[in-house]
Amino acid sequence: MSEIHFIVEEAPEGGFIARAVGTDIFTEADDLPALHALVRDAVHCHFEDAQCPSLIRLHITREEVLVA
Repeated sequence: MSEIHFIVEEAPEGGFIARAVGTDIFTEADDLPALHALVRDAVHCHFEDAQCPSLIRLHITREEVLVA
């Protein structure tokens, strides 16, 4: 596997939640720098060295509500 994709959303209680696409990896953090470190750690823990992806792609979604 050359890369792994994560969908990142803002958590209702604050912070961020990241879920891998096609693999059972999930992590959460209070801010984006911490999330980057935790996603890397989760990927390295989930895969053996020979199978570990070389790239981690984060798709960050954010919802905003505006008054019309």
